[in-house]
Amino acid sequence: MNTLLLEQALNGLQFGLMLFLLAAGLTLVFGIMDMINLSHGSLYMVGAYLVATLTGYLGSFWTGLAAGVFLTALVGVALEFTVLRRLYKCDHLSQVLGTFAILLMANEGVRMIWGPQPLNLNPPPFFAGPIEIIPGFHYPAYRLLIMGVGMAVAVLLYLLVAKTRVGMKVRAGAADREMAFAMGTRVSWLFTGLFAFAAALCAVAGGMLGPLFAVQVGMGESILILAFVVIVIGGIGSIRGALVGALLVGMIDTLGRAFIPSLLGGLFSPSVAASAGPATASILIYVLMAAVLFWKPKGLFPAVG
Repeated sequence: MNTLLLEQALNGLQFGLMLFLLAAGLTLVFGIMDMINLSHGSLYMVGAYLVATLTGYLGSFWTGLAAGVFLTALVGVALEFTVLRRLYKCDHLSQVLGTFAILLMANEGVRMIWGPQPLNLNPPPFFAGPIEIIPGFHYPAYRLLIMGVGMAVAVLLYLLVAKTRVGMKVRAGAADREMAFAMGTRVSWLFTGLFAFAAALCAVAGGMLGPLFAVQVGMGESILILAFVVIVIGGIGSIRGALVGALLVGMIDTLGRAFIPSLLGGLFSPSVAASAGPATASILIYVLMAAVLFWKPKGLFPAVG
């Protein structure tokens, strides 16, 4: 039992850190630009497809990941420049409808280019096997790599946001967008840079999770919902809130799916418990979100006040 708990806790930490990569860019875009971007999940999907394709073409996971992240950032810049900046001054309903249309078109575009079948993405050979963490307990090396990448990106994001001039502008925009713009922040450059940065984070998450999950059409939609839950829990515009919220959601989702079926096994048949367990774990995430909104309507670590 202790070994299973440790394994699932590590799985939850790994999933939470990758979810943070998606939520970090999304919360900055939402907090600074007041932009509800449902196409964010499409960048995650496109990034995963580009990384998988380039890895197969170049023969190296790391080269394919770097190239895929760069190209996805360019896709984000092109999307912002051609379509999204026209939605900045629209109301939220128009933003939701417009970016949802982009999501649907991205799904069909990926289907046209790569076909309906999922793509295969293998982890780096050096990280393909398990590693012994403590005597008698082996854990997949690639999942440890994902955690290392997620923690490294979290530290770099903290240093970027808290210690640099660009980060100062980002924090000022998240706290008081109008005042930041009045003080001379170049709006167009900041918005374009944020979209490129958010798209790059999406590609990192998609490329790193590709060997664990299927690289397939529509893969960004379910994880996009969790990313929005994360930023609501953590606080819109807050990097720290995105990290804490992502870890909470990752742990609840993973531990719930692992242990709730066994808890329900004493009350229901095995088949019912097995199907009800994942659903109950998903419900617990939204219960947590509702509780946070009840006690702290602006989230755990809001960027404002």
